[in-house]
Amino acid sequence: MNRRSSPPIPDDLRARIEAARLDLLTLFRALDRMDLTPAEIPQRLIRQLFELDADYVEALWALDQPAGSLDLRAMLRDTLAALEQLSQAKARFRKNLPRRAHPALAELEATIRKSLKPSEAYSMVPGRDPQNG
Repeated sequence: MNRRSSPPIPDDLRARIEAARLDLLTLFRALDRMDLTPAEIPQRLIRQLFELDADYVEALWALDQPAGSLDLRAMLRDTLAALEQLSQAKARFRKNLPRRAHPALAELEATIRKSLKPSEAYSMVPGRDPQNG
């Protein structure tokens, strides 16, 4: 049987996934602090962001698994696709928020992002203690 070799993992992949998770955590925490009704939050679009976040959690978990235990090619393909979607997904989401929310959201995100620890990218990652990264 001829096995194809696993694709190389880009050196910056973990850092890119961690940054994406922290960006989404920042957005979610900022939204929690805002005075928006559920009707003002585009539910379909926020679900897309939650799904991307779940993809990033899964990818961080996968990076910690023993070599050969996962389909690395599929994980890499799916993770890179999810990373490519983030910018546009966040832009669509913000565009569909009430105009009055934009200044407050930007201010809250700036404050929250500064307070996040890098280890918080690992919250909800199975087998990882977010306090220890």
